[in-house]
Amino acid sequence: MSLPAEENVRVYPDLESLSRAVAESVADIAASSVSAGGWFSLAVSGGETPRALFRILREYDKRLSWPRVEIFWVDERYVPHRDPRSNYGVAKDVWLASSPLPRENIHPMPTDLESPEAAAQQYEKLLRAHFLHAWPRFDLVLLGLGPDCHTASLFPSSQALSERSRWVVPVDAPVEPAQRLTLTLPVINHAAHVHFLAAGSEKAAALKRALSGEADALACPASGVSPTDGELVWWIDRAAAEGLR
Repeated sequence: MSLPAEENVRVYPDLESLSRAVAESVADIAASSVSAGGWFSLAVSGGETPRALFRILREYDKRLSWPRVEIFWVDERYVPHRDPRSNYGVAKDVWLASSPLPRENIHPMPTDLESPEAAAQQYEKLLRAHFLHAWPRFDLVLLGLGPDCHTASLFPSSQALSERSRWVVPVDAPVEPAQRLTLTLPVINHAAHVHFLAAGSEKAAALKRALSGEADALACPASGVSPTDGELVWWIDRAAAEGLR
């Protein structure tokens, strides 16, 4: 099995130490981005793994130039923001509600429109107003990895995996809640930095597939993440790294 360069796969003893290392990286990239371009654009995912990172980022109030930070979402469950399954709701409760980040700099995906399609179009319009290029270029995208090898809300065999022009699409997921919104692969792959976070033994098999270089994106969507002009780093704990020998 051919693995990425060692410096792009970083293994930590547990989720806590992994999350603290990622928080340091977020702060470093934020500082560099603000220095170079005046602002830092971060797209975050949902799931259980980022909770520890969100909690730790509350400790970085003095290191991050919050007025110059813009937060977006990689994907969202089409449920009200107050629903405990909401990706935005988790980030708000664990991190953003107590953060000095200006409210106008927080951009959750809408889930209160007449349809997920309308919501996807509205969020893409918002992104196009922020990124005046053919494709958005986030400074950093944070991704998770599912046991089925999905990432964002891009699941195996999803039609969304073949999307090459839209930035945001609605999807029907094979798990509840089924209705979701997600950024497309070209958007993710135009980011300057992409960080994958994977923790727990239940992610070991999917991680091995994603890093094998042999999986195709239709079967293992995470393997379709390959920045065109950016850095991809896998941050994993020892349990998830069990199969990487």
